[in-house]
Amino acid sequence: MRAPSQNSSPNLSRLLRRADRARADNDLAAAERLYTAVLAHRPDSFEALHGLGRINYRHGRFDAALALMQEALKNDLSRADGFAGLALVFVALGQWQRALVSYDEGLRLQPDDAELRNGRGVALLKLNRSAEALADFDRVLAAKPEYLDALGNRGNALLRLNRVADAVEAYDLALSYAPDSAQLLANRAAALRRLDRPQEALESAQAALARAPDFAHARFVEAVARLTLGDFAAGWRAYESRWQIGWLASQRRDFAAPLWLGAESLEGKSILLHAEQGLGDTIQFARYAPLLAARGAGVILEVQRELVRLLGDLSGVAAVIARQSSLPDYDFHCPLMSLPLACGTTVATVPAAVPYLSPAGADIAAWRARLPARGRRIGLVWSGERSHDNDLNRSLRLAALAPLFDLADVTFVSLQHEVRDEDAAALRDRSGLVEAGPRFTDFADTAAAIACLDAVISVDTAVAHLAGAMGKPLFLLLPFAADFRWLRQRSDSPWYPSAQLLRQPQFGDWDSVVNELRQKLIRPDTHWGRAA
Repeated sequence: MRAPSQNSSPNLSRLLRRADRARADNDLAAAERLYTAVLAHRPDSFEALHGLGRINYRHGRFDAALALMQEALKNDLSRADGFAGLALVFVALGQWQRALVSYDEGLRLQPDDAELRNGRGVALLKLNRSAEALADFDRVLAAKPEYLDALGNRGNALLRLNRVADAVEAYDLALSYAPDSAQLLANRAAALRRLDRPQEALESAQAALARAPDFAHARFVEAVARLTLGDFAAGWRAYESRWQIGWLASQRRDFAAPLWLGAESLEGKSILLHAEQGLGDTIQFARYAPLLAARGAGVILEVQRELVRLLGDLSGVAAVIARQSSLPDYDFHCPLMSLPLACGTTVATVPAAVPYLSPAGADIAAWRARLPARGRRIGLVWSGERSHDNDLNRSLRLAALAPLFDLADVTFVSLQHEVRDEDAAALRDRSGLVEAGPRFTDFADTAAAIACLDAVISVDTAVAHLAGAMGKPLFLLLPFAADFRWLRQRSDSPWYPSAQLLRQPQFGDWDSVVNELRQKLIRPDTHWGRAA
């Protein structure tokens, strides 16, 4: 038989009322004493256990809060507020599936509770179930059109679903109720950036920072907008905020040696340059190692294991070490993507002496023997890693490239290391498309294969960076709002002189890009490299 929620004793009832008032007044120390006093007489009191759980949650003592919330519900499973509190603890612990279960239990008891429904939507978003999350937020707003959290979360769900213009409208509506919300302004800025409206994104990010100067997410969006607009001086400074947001915050490492950002002399010193993000980022910014060596530094380069062999002969590098290997002593350290800031790089001074990466002759010879010798040989990459936060926009389907495959005197070579299931059938149907990617063991293999080609066609992936770093003619296929490093409204890149940038003229329009590419491939004046 379930224990009653409240002791019948008037004294205990008064204690609970006083405890609840103290908690409502934010006098948490008094509330904690009073709830504890209740439990001394009635250990199964839902109200006291739940109240103490809420206090521990407020103090960040999540394990204690979890135990108290669960104990409270053991004594009374009819309380929707108990499941709501438990869900909040799971949210704080990052246990989103368990939070979803708790929200569902609460909604079973109170199906129309807006707070529970909104929380359920947030959990669904975290579980990458964005369409279901949007349905929850819409249900909340149908009953409560001015529910601010649901308005903002609806924008987040729309952004996840790549309905970016709709997301901006949702944020604008939410801001009409809360114009000073730094979170909404920053989220709106991120959406505007995705619509290739970087100036408006910058203004929205700055408005967020005016209200919350230490808001890292807004500072990061400001950085990306400035870099997109070519304002490298301010952009690279603001880009240091990346260590406070998202997955990079959890990846930030502590080093015994001080961070070098350009102030100290490197003459006679050693410096550790370490990879921090994707493989393409490492390839792009490894170009700074020779510059630091020219300043007198002994350069140690720590990179992803797949790049160790490729970067082993990079000029000016004393040692290339795989991540998670033991490190020698060094005087300074610098993350690779902080090097443009440290070196004062502007658009006009991007170090672009290519090629700065070259595969070994023996590897080139091996791949030359594996590839067909007929006609022009063009490498092809049409999709990147699914885990990339903009994969939905930057990758395309192999079938979208069909207009290229009837070109005379061209052999296409797939450089895809992994082929998605939805592209496998199309790849099998293209008997003239040579698959090289499955035979790559690392990026040194990829580089050797690229050396045997006349050009590379790629979406924005590590292979594109590799082709550019090798000085190979590169046709880079870019979404409407391309990554900041490709700037805007230009068909060339200061980072890679051999690259031609082909951009979507409007959101999602790959057909125009592929048609433009086809015309370039058949034009007699198109520049081709020399295959090894």
